Amino acid sequence: MTNINSPDLTQRPPRSPRVTLGGYVLLPRILDKSRASIAGKLGEFRFGTQSMDRHFLNFTGIEEAALKAEIATGKSDSEMLAWVQANAKPRREPWEVAQWSNYQIQRSSDSDAVSRSRISRAFSAPTLASTISRANAKPPRL
Repeated sequence: MTNINSPDLTQRPPRSPRVTLGGYVLLPRILDKSRASIAGKLGEFRFGTQSMDRHFLNFTGIEEAALKAEIATGKSDSEMLAWVQANAKPRREPWEVAQWSNYQIQRSSDSDAVSRSRISRAFSAPTLASTISRANAKPPRL
């Protein structure tokens, strides 16, 4: 495998989702997370369809595995942008990329059904503190 320059996401976060590359928001962050994933330095972050990356993947029509395989070749950000533009299905005009990126910046984190479901599960899941609290609770008097 080619030696790639990957950020260590156990030490610092990836680039902001608002940072753009070729007009695409999310793309620089996706590149950081994918490179870190390949290097085993993803930390607590998620890469791919189980994260907000799915919005970019859905818009471009690029498969997660294909994107990760291309990143693993060691391409730079600008080379990856050229690859995305060549492999997007359908190919997107600059005005489409600008509109989509603007929408992604304006949307709330829970404005789609998948995000709402994931957030709901996260807040309804028992925490360690609540589990310990329930375990130490005195039984009700009858």
